[in-house]
Amino acid sequence: MELILCFICLLSLFSLVLTVPGDHHGDNSTRHHDYCVLGAGPAGLQMGFFLAQSQRDYIILERNSGPGSFFKRYPRHRKLISINKVYTGRRNREFNLRHDWNSLLSNRPNLLFQRVSRDLYPEADAFPHYLSMFEKELGLQVQYGTDIGRIQASGFGLNGNKSYILTDQNGEEYKCRVLLVSTGLWVPEEVHFVGSDLVEGYESIPTDPEEYKDQAVLILGKGNSAFEVAQSILGRASRIHLYSPSPVRLAWQTHYVGDLRAVNNELLDTYQLKSLDGLVEGGLEDIAIVQRGKDGGKRRAGKNRMGKSSEGKMQLYFTLSELLDRQDGNRSTAITAENLPGYHDDNFSLRQPYDRVIRCLGFRFNFSVFDGSACPPHSSTARGRLPAVTAWYEGRGTPNLFILGTAAHSRDYRMSAGGFVHGFRYIVRAVHKILEQRYHNNAWPANKLPTSQLLPWILKRVNEASGPYQMFEVLGDIILLQGSHCEYLEEFPLQALPRFSALSGRHVSEHGLLIVVMQYGLNRTDTLGPGRAESEWTKAWKSNFLHPVIYYYRTVPTEGDMRRRPVGWPLPRPDAVHHMVEDFLTEWDQPVSHSQPLRRFLEHCLHMDLRAFYAESCFRLSLTSRKPPLFCRQGYLNKEGFVGNSHLWQHAREAGLMPTHQGSVVPGDDGSFSDCLSHAGADMTSTINF
Repeated sequence: MELILCFICLLSLFSLVLTVPGDHHGDNSTRHHDYCVLGAGPAGLQMGFFLAQSQRDYIILERNSGPGSFFKRYPRHRKLISINKVYTGRRNREFNLRHDWNSLLSNRPNLLFQRVSRDLYPEADAFPHYLSMFEKELGLQVQYGTDIGRIQASGFGLNGNKSYILTDQNGEEYKCRVLLVSTGLWVPEEVHFVGSDLVEGYESIPTDPEEYKDQAVLILGKGNSAFEVAQSILGRASRIHLYSPSPVRLAWQTHYVGDLRAVNNELLDTYQLKSLDGLVEGGLEDIAIVQRGKDGGKRRAGKNRMGKSSEGKMQLYFTLSELLDRQDGNRSTAITAENLPGYHDDNFSLRQPYDRVIRCLGFRFNFSVFDGSACPPHSSTARGRLPAVTAWYEGRGTPNLFILGTAAHSRDYRMSAGGFVHGFRYIVRAVHKILEQRYHNNAWPANKLPTSQLLPWILKRVNEASGPYQMFEVLGDIILLQGSHCEYLEEFPLQALPRFSALSGRHVSEHGLLIVVMQYGLNRTDTLGPGRAESEWTKAWKSNFLHPVIYYYRTVPTEGDMRRRPVGWPLPRPDAVHHMVEDFLTEWDQPVSHSQPLRRFLEHCLHMDLRAFYAESCFRLSLTSRKPPLFCRQGYLNKEGFVGNSHLWQHAREAGLMPTHQGSVVPGDDGSFSDCLSHAGADMTSTINF
């Protein structure tokens, strides 16, 4: 009897082991999960939060001992350039995320980056600390010390497509129905040329400024990492030159946060004020770094650094590779006065020797862990440093493999903020909604609104929402028109519109759809010069700064429409479009400049009266009109709406929102407000402004 009981206990224990969550359907050496997230950086943890919220079977695999390992080393000089504006004068959490570039999205109002730092530009060590706090407080499923060395596609997984097998450093396998790659960019970008072995990398240079005392330094690159290094040694180095193919691009001119930020650009002062530093343009592939030989001549690079000045400093010379002696002893016949004739020209900009040459060319995606069956192709943007992804962030040719975070920046490279935390946190949320629809048949969340409330809802979104504000021209709000009601979907990837129904699980009716987008103007102006802003609402289409634009389409744009869209437009030509004039305070809530023109545009698209009325006006119109305005039908006649007491009437008259004679609903004949609105065809019946 005891033997039978022992046997039953062993069977129970064995069955319990086999039914551990996440370890099913396979041999004991392979762990199975519906979702594998590769990398516990900000994008990986952000996706982990959404998967945990929806109670999915997932695991986050991280090769290091803690989250955000990239930020434990970079930036090298330990100062972030992501804005952490704690004090905005607002209590609205959604609005404040417009100016908080480091926090991740969660359902906890206090789980913000400001808990670890209140500096505008925080210390870099604060970010891994915040990510660790985020992971622990939310209880995310992260497995550290797991270095995935190989990713291969295998068989068919969820939704009838490929699944993926990941192999770690110990040979253990993880089989994933959906793979979410959020490893970021961490492989240093290198360019090979003659003498490139003499060049130091950004990833390994000393960060103590005293090590550069009285040295001449040449930096290859003109991005933020290059200027970060220059900024650090500016007070110690004798001469700093920055060399790259492109001229410097300033973020405050291009509106692209990846371009040079003002926090790092002090060298521009010393360059323009002629204090020994400077910027030079030229190609990288054809250059050569040579050093002085013992005989006093210049020689090609070797593995050992030789040839130092009398002060012990290395003497490195910059020139073109074609100017070096050929193997046969002859010089190139292609040398001309126009192709940078190196030290042979006594007025060559970079003719003086350098003590150091430093490479600061950024980072690239690690393609090496993917085998041929699972590797996404290189993108055509960013010099192929990024993987190519679809408009819904699935790797091209790799179904069920999605790219998240900085590595997915190929979709909006040099256009928006998708390569940075304050941008891709919203992309991750959008991708999660796509996953829910594709694999679990959960349609994209939508707010169902009475059409009479559409105007105040749009105004609320453009004045508060952080997603479209940060991911301008990439994410937009979709409004599905359905007559007296509408469905409002937030932050849909605009380039995926041709696949809208499949990705969202919702359909467009014969009434069409509206799309609310934040975008910059296409008029190139001096960003700090006179006339840089447009203040007249009748010329809102000339706005240069970030402003809301509303597109109306009778049908969903097709793939062909997207390909044929005008240059610089985020969307194809619509059936109607409305620009809300840019605002210095980024507050689009003024009655004349913002809400009234928007209302008239919506009325034109929807063919209905969207004015708001006091209860007295609705009562009167209900008695005198066969079809009262929509606001009255959906509000007052449903026992809702505003009661116009004497205080409200007086306030409305003083604000110029109503005629001075209380009982009339006819616009007044005099008054500048009525004259102004008449230009836009706006009416002045007893309305209120939300």
